[in-house]
Amino acid sequence: VSHSNSAQGHMVEVRFPPSSISTLYYVHKRPHCDLFLSKVSKWYDLIIFTASMKEYADPVIDWLESSFTGKFCKRLYRHNCVVREGVGYIKDLSVVTEVLDEVVLIDNSPTSYARNEDNAIQVEGWISDPSDTDLLNLLPLLEALRYVTDVRSILGLKNGEKALG
Repeated sequence: VSHSNSAQGHMVEVRFPPSSISTLYYVHKRPHCDLFLSKVSKWYDLIIFTASMKEYADPVIDWLESSFTGKFCKRLYRHNCVVREGVGYIKDLSVVTEVLDEVVLIDNSPTSYARNEDNAIQVEGWISDPSDTDLLNLLPLLEALRYVTDVRSILGLKNGEKALG
């Protein structure tokens, strides 16, 4: 999902406490988002883990949920991240579960998955390219990962440091 001040896209109203001042954002879905979420939600329990604040994220997540046949099991936000000074927000997957053998984190920021690199699939950030197919390209890998004992044994190979076995 990207956001901009363009009149194109879905408008989300965000109220930030304590003043409850309202701000409007226009959000856009990455191409094939609904298909991706519909398929993947049949294979996995989907959890949203965002470095965004809850006040901004919830209206966007609600909009996403209204567009596919499934729901997110849990929502985690900026306050669930670990803040590393000078680095940013790190998503520590131990807040999801202690057993990480079936957990996959898809993110565009290596900082976000710095604590759980072997659970991560990096995607390119997306702004507005209508020909983008990154979500479609992930489907075969995510489908195959359903059948491995530990996703880290496959996803860890991207670092070139581990071998199967």
